[in-house]
Amino acid sequence: MSHFGELLQASFKSEDTEEWLDVHFTRPIGLAFALMWNKFGVHPNAVTILSIFLGMGAGWMFHYADLWSNVWGMVLLMFANFCDSTDGQMARLTGKKTLIGRMLDGFSGDVWFVCIYAAICVRLMNEPIPFIGGQWGWWIWALAAVAGILCHSRQSSLADYYRQIHLFFLKGKEGSELDSYAGQREILDSLPKKGAFWAHAFYYNYANYCKGQEARTPAFQKLKSAIKAYPDGSEAAIGLIKDDFLAGSRPLMPYTNLLTFNLRAIVCYVSCLINLPWIYFLFEITVMQGMAVYMHRKHERLCLDMLERIK
Repeated sequence: MSHFGELLQASFKSEDTEEWLDVHFTRPIGLAFALMWNKFGVHPNAVTILSIFLGMGAGWMFHYADLWSNVWGMVLLMFANFCDSTDGQMARLTGKKTLIGRMLDGFSGDVWFVCIYAAICVRLMNEPIPFIGGQWGWWIWALAAVAGILCHSRQSSLADYYRQIHLFFLKGKEGSELDSYAGQREILDSLPKKGAFWAHAFYYNYANYCKGQEARTPAFQKLKSAIKAYPDGSEAAIGLIKDDFLAGSRPLMPYTNLLTFNLRAIVCYVSCLINLPWIYFLFEITVMQGMAVYMHRKHERLCLDMLERIK
């Protein structure tokens, strides 16, 4: 295997949790960019900031209705995603992992889609509502709020959590980022009361992010507590159910991939290119939400089955 191929393989979290499009398209391009930026001594945080501006530019281009503006929006969002892959790969190659970097990385994707949602709303406000008549007006903002806040953000959060749970059972604590609300609050409370502004901001928001994930996964929280309290120790409890848990979790990993970036980006591209961007919001509310509900129910059932095994 070539040196590039070895680095590329090392950048994958696991075969179970990598999407085909990322493996064969996004990650190789991201790694090529990472090696290039690294030669010029560019810090990963600078690449993340670049991705934010590229995503904002994509949103701006999507508010136009003409074809070529939307093509440019598609290109800008693709490069924003390449940069998002690049910064993580650079951080692992150089060891330049910082708290600000973690904040920016979590913030960047949210900025892209907030800009895209707002752009589509501005684009459609004075357009007629299909099959109904009248203009969208402020109704398009209500539709965007349902699609973005009640569906998109919750879907992505849950998909990320299930992916980290899978990695935890597959690779252990060191191979995942399965953090807890209690653990992040403990770090937050240990920070000095004065100063450390960015650390306070990060751990406060990240703790609440973890809290939201935990609130929506009651069966897994019971399983996690049972593993922790197992008489022979947590490692024995995990060993008891590891293979069966992974066998049940593995079929759900494609859903965690579909509910993150690639599928929604493709639907956004197509709907904007054919000048029917409202289709993207409806897709979020129907198809994406349907997948999220199915994934959630299957995972909760799996956790309850594993809980019975431990008991």
